[in-house]
Amino acid sequence: MRVSLVDRHVGFLHALRGAGIPVSVAEGLDAAAALRVIEMGDRELLKATYAATLVKKPSYRPGFDVLFDLWFPPSTSGLYGAPRDDLQEATPQQLRDELARLLANGGDEEMRQFARAMVERYGRQPAGPGRQNWFSYSVMRALSPETLIARLLEGIERGTLHEKRARTHISAKIRQFETEVASDVRRRIAEDSGIEKIAKSAVRPPLDQIDFLRATKQDLSDLRREVYPLARRLATRLAIKHRHGKQGRLDFRRTVRASLQTGGVPLTTHFKPPRPHKPELVVLCDTSDSVSSFAHFTLLLTYALKEQFTKVRAFGFVDTVDEITRFFAPGADFLDAVTRLASEADMTRFGRTNYGHAFERFAEKYGDAIGPRTSLLILGDARSNYQPPAADTLKRLAGRARHAHWLNPEPRAQWDTGDSVASGYGAIVPMRECRNVAQLAEFIEDLN
Repeated sequence: MRVSLVDRHVGFLHALRGAGIPVSVAEGLDAAAALRVIEMGDRELLKATYAATLVKKPSYRPGFDVLFDLWFPPSTSGLYGAPRDDLQEATPQQLRDELARLLANGGDEEMRQFARAMVERYGRQPAGPGRQNWFSYSVMRALSPETLIARLLEGIERGTLHEKRARTHISAKIRQFETEVASDVRRRIAEDSGIEKIAKSAVRPPLDQIDFLRATKQDLSDLRREVYPLARRLATRLAIKHRHGKQGRLDFRRTVRASLQTGGVPLTTHFKPPRPHKPELVVLCDTSDSVSSFAHFTLLLTYALKEQFTKVRAFGFVDTVDEITRFFAPGADFLDAVTRLASEADMTRFGRTNYGHAFERFAEKYGDAIGPRTSLLILGDARSNYQPPAADTLKRLAGRARHAHWLNPEPRAQWDTGDSVASGYGAIVPMRECRNVAQLAEFIEDLN
């Protein structure tokens, strides 16, 4: 069934929103208005127009590119070129020779057409009467582009700058070929199964919306660049909240000078601006296996916060608690710190999370860490394996702090299910759902 341009536009916007890429109604209208003044047959211009009006952050661009290729594929209406049918008769060796040429100095459109032809030849696998599946791996296995690197580097002196540049160029072209193959496979699956169905599984959430509890090691590594700006903003917000309603010391000279206008009566008093200062922070985080990815992120956040606060003390716990500040000394490598923490910190006795025991041990050993100038930040899922919650102990600790906040990585709908005591703890320390960077940013913005 042929899809109209309006339906394609609306479906594309809906798919972007479904993938976690925020697109407002106004931005959708801006994109539609921009389409009226460009040449619709120029696919790259069409893509650039949509990107300029809809994509607000670099982290949203990969998902946008995938969805654009699904909703505006190169083969639509035959506007963007056809696959090279002549390659269907070539021998495997001829195809590898052609791929080697493209890896060396092929253009983008040549690479795109070659990839489409290879998917047509190697990517199709029967799946029953009248049905077929499409796969990228069968294309890559048939052509093995990585094995062409040595051939393309023949005659270049090893270890030279020229060899390094050539290797980098070839590797980038191989990644381009893999991307084009994957894109065409997705397009063909979408033609068979429907664009909406494949769009839901083809795009990973933007980095700031990846669930902490499902984050991969690579995700956590990528999140490092997102954490430091948030740490600075958190420090600033807590400092503002710390000073809210407070005035500086009396400015005696300005007050006396102003009183000369009223016969020496100081009707107006002047105060010096409050001295800027960094707040103190205590971080208490659950490091158990059940929230391992979130724990990794909270340790990363703690590492970043060390640079923003006058004093940061960090404590980790499973069923007992230990101070882990020493692992995040200035200049320490974060990954080394996490490795040392796992092997040296005393945070577990039996390996099962026990919030109540951890709070009691914290109050007993480190209670003096919290004072009237301290902000207390607790990070964990509030699941205590049906052990006594020690709510009174937590209440005493929170009462000593100037501010207390709890960030919970579980969806709010799962709070108070099973062994969760989220509402009980939340009645003592304000608890916020914090499943991703976007929610962490919202929490920071809401501090006032």
